Amino acid sequence: MSKKIKFVVVGHHSRRNQAEQLACSLHAHLLIDEGDHGANWNHRRAIEWASHQDCRVVILEDDALLLPGFIESVSEWVSRFPDHLISFYLGTGRPPQYQQQIAMRLIDADKRQGDHITMDRLIHGVCYSPPVSGIAKILSNWNRNQAADYAVGDALGGQVIYPCYSLVDHADGVTVERHQDNEPRNERRRAWRLALSQTWSG
Repeated sequence: MSKKIKFVVVGHHSRRNQAEQLACSLHAHLLIDEGDHGANWNHRRAIEWASHQDCRVVILEDDALLLPGFIESVSEWVSRFPDHLISFYLGTGRPPQYQQQIAMRLIDADKRQGDHITMDRLIHGVCYSPPVSGIAKILSNWNRNQAADYAVGDALGGQVIYPCYSLVDHADGVTVERHQDNEPRNERRRAWRLALSQTWSG
């Protein structure tokens, strides 16, 4: 029997409809950023909400695209790695400095017939789950000046688990986040591989 899991969707007011639809599909708690506070602010709210729950929590952004069997697959992964931060999305394009490392680790996992890779940072905020045991540490070490994904992973430390085949894809629409580097996000931001097709993306 799978352990109880709760879901929370962080959304921007400009994408309210899709955020509400995603939250409804998962019976998830919904946190809408009504005042353009930014992803860091809203993801921290999600972590704070998770700290008051009695179970594992999965945090999703409003542009996450669920694959069939998502909840069942999530349950299997969090049961396998109860004390790890898990990212259920491994994306192309962004951040560009990690793409070669991702490619090499996927190739290595294939050689070993492994089903996941590890990295020392959370590099996507699309869909992830912090371990219950690490939430207090994440909150106490939170850096409000970092990108949301970096803030979560760096505050916790340790290795992040990435399934080789992502459990969600990314809608890859126009970004609503104001990035500190002011660099345009023109790269294709979709999953490397999807659990649905068990094939390479692209």
